[in-house]
Amino acid sequence: MILLDGKKTSLEIRQELKEKIKAYMAKGHRAPGLAVILVGDDPASQVYVRNKEKACADVGIVSKSFRLSADISQQELESLIQKLNKESEIDGILLQLPLPKGLDSQRCLELISPDKDVDGFHPQNVGKLMLGLPGFRSCTPAGIMTLLQRYNLDPAGKKAVVIGRSNIVGKPLALLLLQANATVTVCHSRTKDLTKEVLDADFVFAAVGRAKFVKADMVKPGAVIVDVGINRTEQGLVGDCDFEALKEKALAITPVPGGVGPMTIAQLLVNTFGAYKQHLDL
Repeated sequence: MILLDGKKTSLEIRQELKEKIKAYMAKGHRAPGLAVILVGDDPASQVYVRNKEKACADVGIVSKSFRLSADISQQELESLIQKLNKESEIDGILLQLPLPKGLDSQRCLELISPDKDVDGFHPQNVGKLMLGLPGFRSCTPAGIMTLLQRYNLDPAGKKAVVIGRSNIVGKPLALLLLQANATVTVCHSRTKDLTKEVLDADFVFAAVGRAKFVKADMVKPGAVIVDVGINRTEQGLVGDCDFEALKEKALAITPVPGGVGPMTIAQLLVNTFGAYKQHLDL
């Protein structure tokens, strides 16, 4: 069994980025810049933002944080985004989701300039993904594809099942897998016989947000299992897959924590560096 170590892989990517940024700055270029907007005091969001800020500092990206109170108006939030769109030293804008009730997150995401949309959520970048055109890809799915590449696990010609159809993970991941020449099935709460679909898969991607949802009897021996879930339980953090039961059966599997999570942050840094190069016209 291959343990798909996202923590180790993300550190390798970060080291590569650090060297690239250092080389650009040695030629007299400015450092890349990322604006991070956090609205309200959601504890999980605060942890994510701290991790992202630390990762930026590690590789040489300047992160500017905007911590706003939950009672900020839609208009004030939109004004900040429009201001950051115009700032030449800001290459990427990250709006930490979910936003507090009463704020229109879709409207805010659509306001972010597509060339600063390092989360890959702007309709223009989503459309480019659909058409197979270059653009920013949603960080979690793109990070997953990078993890598979780094471990030489090619889904081309294989059957891939994605459990979950969210705009952030399930749908974009299905499109990226299609581009990688996999045969893709997207399963969800209305799928008639989920076990039958999953048992058929060479690659299984679980993104449903239910602890240990994918059991050993649902997966065929030798499958590659990617667990996107992070569920807080009394036993601590667990994924959407029953790791202990599946690890002996799988060809390869991601742990939780330490699998997909670090790759999401690594991809955010990669996207920010990509935006930086575009803005400097390098």
